[in-house]
Amino acid sequence: QVQLMESGGGLVQPGGSLTLSCYASGSTSNMRAMGWFRQAAEKEREFVAAVRWSGESIDYPDSVKGRFTISRDNAKNAIYLQMNSLKLEDTAIYYCAADRGMTAVRAGIASYWGQGTQVTVSS
Repeated sequence: QVQLMESGGGLVQPGGSLTLSCYASGSTSNMRAMGWFRQAAEKEREFVAAVRWSGESIDYPDSVKGRFTISRDNAKNAIYLQMNSLKLEDTAIYYCAADRGMTAVRAGIASYWGQGTQVTVSS
């Protein structure tokens, strides 16, 4: 089993920045990809970013490209999401996901999920 713990959410004004963290523990040796998703109220879960543990590829949807940056720290079994130029529509619960393969993470069917951290963008 793998446990994922997110942190770093909070309230921020439009145009501001936040950095989310996700730390993995447990049986992490088979993890090869991790990512971030978000779900706003009354909306479907949306893919935000994903990265291979090897760092070979990083993927973003157009809605966050150029504003969000995912990074990883293999030694800490952690990934981070640097969010800049935040918009009202970025308000959501942000979830961390992990799996053996990027395909599963990218498709939103990762084996492991965190509990989520709330990000609220409001003036």
